[in-house]
Amino acid sequence: MNRRRWDSEELIIAFSLYCQMPFGKIHQRNPVIVDVSRQINRTPSALAMKMLNFASLDPEIIKSGRSGLGNASAKDEEIWNEFHNDWDRAVEKAQELLGDTLVEPAEPEDYSSEDVKMEIKVRRKQHFFRKAILSGYKEACYISGLNHPRFLIASHIKPWSLDQKNRLNPRNGLCLSVLYDRAFDLGLITVTTDYKVEVSDRLREEATDPFSKDNLHSIHGKKITLPEKFLPSRAFLSFHNHNIFQN
Repeated sequence: MNRRRWDSEELIIAFSLYCQMPFGKIHQRNPVIVDVSRQINRTPSALAMKMLNFASLDPEIIKSGRSGLGNASAKDEEIWNEFHNDWDRAVEKAQELLGDTLVEPAEPEDYSSEDVKMEIKVRRKQHFFRKAILSGYKEACYISGLNHPRFLIASHIKPWSLDQKNRLNPRNGLCLSVLYDRAFDLGLITVTTDYKVEVSDRLREEATDPFSKDNLHSIHGKKITLPEKFLPSRAFLSFHNHNIFQN
């Protein structure tokens, strides 16, 4: 019996799902995979296997000793490249296909205004970025290990306002607790290109209370926990080191 080929739209959905899910949760019993598989008329097993095909293209997964299924097709590689070449456009296309399956429900009730429609579109894209970042770091702050989602932020390395092309690129993101996200945004801490935390002299001089010493001064020189996928780009980190970090 001939198996139905995966078309481009199905592959976009599968890769979008791969981006937003920790590697260890990619299996046929995952309720999200079950739900999405019904939408595209595939079995949960087939969708999970396709997501693992994408994992075989992921250099971070390969470096970790895992290899996915290892039989990605030329079409899989084409979709991989489509996302990496233009995250904004590819994510928008994926969300049009997926609908609200992976979108948080809190949205305005009045959908008639063009401003509201634009706000919803931006919010959905931000939600994708958050899911992609948190899934890569196994939903824990890379400095402290804090894993309560309400205290976690998907931080942009190169700010949202400065680089439209890479707003949704998961390699432009870090998973941080609220405290460290604020310090990172203000340039009071940074992450070097060898993935170590650096605390600014200014912060160490101004914040001398016991809490700051225990939770901010102490992280200077600490090696961050690297994500299982979407390793932070050294180019983006270098930008933060030289243009935002206050040292």
